[in-house]
This record gives sequence, C-alpha cells and structure tokens, in this order.
Amino acid sequence: MIVPIASAALKLLLHAFAITHYGYFRDELYYIACSKHLAWGYVDHPPLSIALLALARATLGDSLWAIRLLPALAGAGTVFLVGLLVRELGGGRFAQALACLAAVIPPVWLAVDHFFSMNAFDTFFWTLAAWLLLRAIANGRPRTWILFGIAVGLGLLNKWSMAWFSGGAFFGLLLTPERRVLRTPWPWVAAVISAVIVMPNLIWEQMHAWPTLEFMRNAAREKMVRTGFGEFWKQQVLVMNPVNVLLWVPGLIFLLRSARARVIGIAYLATAALLVTSGSSRPNYLAVADAPLLAAGAVAVGRAAASRAWIRPVALMVLVLLGAPVALMGLPLLPVDRQIAYMRPLSGGVKAQERSSESDLPQVFADMFGWEEMVQRVARVYHALPEPDRQRCVIAASNYGEAGAIDFFGPRYGLPSAISWHNNYWLWGTHGGTGDVMILVGGDRDDAHNDFRSATLADTTSCNHCMPYENGAPIWVLHGLNMPLSERWKQIRRYI
Repeated sequence: MIVPIASAALKLLLHAFAITHYGYFRDELYYIACSKHLAWGYVDHPPLSIALLALARATLGDSLWAIRLLPALAGAGTVFLVGLLVRELGGGRFAQALACLAAVIPPVWLAVDHFFSMNAFDTFFWTLAAWLLLRAIANGRPRTWILFGIAVGLGLLNKWSMAWFSGGAFFGLLLTPERRVLRTPWPWVAAVISAVIVMPNLIWEQMHAWPTLEFMRNAAREKMVRTGFGEFWKQQVLVMNPVNVLLWVPGLIFLLRSARARVIGIAYLATAALLVTSGSSRPNYLAVADAPLLAAGAVAVGRAAASRAWIRPVALMVLVLLGAPVALMGLPLLPVDRQIAYMRPLSGGVKAQERSSESDLPQVFADMFGWEEMVQRVARVYHALPEPDRQRCVIAASNYGEAGAIDFFGPRYGLPSAISWHNNYWLWGTHGGTGDVMILVGGDRDDAHNDFRSATLADTTSCNHCMPYENGAPIWVLHGLNMPLSERWKQIRRYI
C-alpha cells in the first residue's frame, strides 16, 4: 500500500502549495451561501457537498485553507483508489506507481480538486464505486454489495451524473456473463440502498417542480458550447493530459477483454456515447470515468514490462517528462503574470466550454479574481445613499457569483445580504424588499430604465484577470419599481 499512499500524499502536497495563491472561486462563494441555507436540494446541485462544506465551515472556518481542504483530500483519495483498482485488476507495485502517477497529472483533476465544488467528490465516488463493483463481482459478499450501494447513493446525493455510472454498469452487467450476479438478491439490495439515500433529494425536487431538470435544459440550450465528435475527444485528451493516452487506450482495451472487468469498460463506453451524442456536454464530464482506464492501462503496461525490463523506467520517465509540464496548467502554482505566460503556449488547443468571452486566464482561474473589489465599489455606492434610502435599499446581483461575493465580503463593508434571481438565490426570495430603492450589479440598461421610475449609473466594476463580463459591469441605483418586487420576482426566475 506504500505506493498509493505516497502518490496520494504527492497529490495533496501539490494542492497544499497552491491552495491560497489566488482568491475565492465564483462557485465557492455561491456554495458558502448555500451552506447557510441547508436543504435536501438546490437548483443546480444535490445537497451532499453543501452539507460537507457546512461541516468544514463550522469546524475550520471560512479561509481558503478551510474550505479547500476537503476537495484536496477527495482528490488524494481518488489517487489512492486508483492504486487499489490496479491491485484489484492484478497489477503489481510498478503498475500501481504508473497508474497513480497518471492519476496525479490530469489538469482537469488538479483544477477541480483545487477549489470547493461537487466535482472533486464526483470523481472520488465514481472511482470508489468502480472499485467496489469489481470486488463485489469477484467475491459476491453481501457486505461489498452494500458498500457499493452506499457509494452509488452518496455519489447521487453529490451529483446526478452518478446516474450515468449506475446505468452504464447495469447495461454492462446485462451484456456480459457477469449478469449471473443479477440472479442474486445483493445487486438489488444495493440499488434499494442507493435509492433510499437519494430519496430525500428527489422528494425536494418534486416539491419544487424539478428545478434541476429546468436548470440542465437551460444550460444545454443557452450556456454550453456545442461540441462535435472529433472536438469532444480532442478536448478529452487535453484535459486528461495527452501523455495519459498511452495508458488510457490500452486500459480500455484491457477492460473490454477482461471477463470480470468488462462491465466497467462497457459502462465507460455507454457514458461516452451519452455525452458525445448530447452535443452540448462538456468534454471534461467524461473525465470522472477515466480512473479505471488509467489503472487497467498500467496493468497492461506492467505485464508487457515483465519480459521487457526497459519498459518500466521509460514509461515512468515519459509520464514525468511529458506529463508534468501539462499538469501544471491545472493548478495556480505561479504568480498570475507568470502563470499566464507559462500557459499561453500550452493552452491553445483548449476550447472554452461556455458561451462567454475568455479572460487572459482560463475561467477556472479567472473566476478567482475581482470579487472583493466589486464588493468595495458596491459598498461605496450603498453608503453614498441618503439614510432613508439605505434603510429601504436591497442589493440585487445579476448572477450567483456576484450575489455570493456580496454575501461573503459584504459584512466587512457594512452591506446587507444580496438577492438574485439566479438559481438557488431565486428560491431564497427578496428578503422583504419592495423595489422602492435598489442597487443592481450587472443587469440590462433597457430593463433598468423600463422597470424603474429612475435609473442612475453610479459606478462600474473594474478587475484584472477576471472574466470579461465581470469587468465594467454597471452598478445601478434604481428607484420606484413599476410593480411590487414580490410580483416581479415571479417573472424573472433564471435557472441556468
């Protein structure tokens, strides 16, 4: 077990070095706001990650270290599980070292494990479920099937995409001789356990008219860039680190040829087919399914090295020398200007996955800049209002990032909490605001003038390296909404 442990420690060390280099990420600010409104569901994610964040905040506080420790640990756990997958597939210590190193260097895994979101836990639960499924097929023990059901249930309670794994695994069982396990009660017990775990979230969804489905439809139609077959796979190779293709491809072949592990290979292909045919899914969505391929590929290379000793040092050197430079694109290890210069020649093939202009940094880093500066400008506008207006004023934001920043940084500048019609902020309502006096961050000029008796452009945001639509965004002072805010609220919901 020394190799998986050492590799997980290496992954954790990389995150520890980078953890405070830039600021809070857009989604982190939103997730912190969600953790103050604990529920069994949210418009754009299930509740597990928010419950974990609430626990982290209650015990460790709100610092970058506090909220980013859990995703870093989840990423290290994924690397450790890759080592266990290698052992389950019959690989030795060299195969473990090769696979675990390959699991450290994907830029997409480094990026999502760097900040708090449900995505770090998503990769962990997929990998855990794959390992437990292989063990359950091999030993048939009730305890293993029960653990598998718990892993899938928690995965679903973290992110609905775990359903892709569940459906793909069931499809794989039906198409392979391992369908024999379906004649025993334990896979069905596992399914019931998963359903019981996720049921509170499904009840919440039904009570709120299935907002997550509306969110996903809107995102696919209005936000995500449509991706063709070739571009999807090109981006998948880039985000997983091109050098990992040397393990990824033989790993898929190994899984499909293995009698016991074929179910995992079929689950991967089923998930890939679903994402490719949708056309509007992010290529990195498939990255959560890649851990078994890296493990199986390392086992295949390890078997080839049994009769060709030179393969071992060459394979490890190739991963380090060719993989490490690309891996560094996934973490903000350098001061921002040097990071931009470093990434520029390497990132030309990586395409934006949302319909918005790019900064000089990719969005995963750009959304860590500008938030407190924005709040400072809003505070100046707010405190410049006459006292009677301040008493009646509500601060509205056009998206959850701006609203989350106001809620997080605002108290130190004397601001009230924000309202927004974006995703779960819409469910939290107007905080009793009437619309008589409003400060609006962002928003359309025509709407501001048409919906209010008066609209004054009080300031604009200004930030370096942030996303372009957050730089120069208007800060309006609005008076006299043309209808009660509670009525207008019903018309402006924005789930996307």
